[in-house]
Amino acid sequence: MEHQFVTDLQNNQNIVHKVCTLYTSNKDAHNDLFQEITIQLWKAYPKFRGEAKFSTWMYRVALNTAITLYRKSKRTIKTQDYDSIIFKIKADEYDATEEEQLKLMYKAVKQLGDIDKALVFMYLEDKDYKEISETLGISEVNARVKMNRIKKKLRTILNP
Repeated sequence: MEHQFVTDLQNNQNIVHKVCTLYTSNKDAHNDLFQEITIQLWKAYPKFRGEAKFSTWMYRVALNTAITLYRKSKRTIKTQDYDSIIFKIKADEYDATEEEQLKLMYKAVKQLGDIDKALVFMYLEDKDYKEISETLGISEVNARVKMNRIKKKLRTILNP
């Protein structure tokens, strides 16, 4: 069982990293969340029945863990993020346009609610609405409606 879990986790660990990126703002918080999600996955693994794909089950555990910790962290005092104030020197030939656009998109997505963030994340991962609805515990129709509303909201955030 342990060997199978490690293999499944290694094959799908990008899911956990993407969830961590969505819900954290620095490397230390990312690593802490990754560790916490891994622990929760291990604790829940004996209950994994294989009725859904491992990746779908993993999304659900990872997102639930991240949302729970994110909500707890909202109760703490807001501080200045060290990484956000460091000045970085970039090479002249480096074109940071795409990277900056991704940063803006992540910043906009971080302004959304917990479930909306999860929905956007899975949508960007090219998951179909059936899998999104199963993972988030909402109907397919609700997932589609929510996604359309989120798209409008993101357009407003990105193009005020």
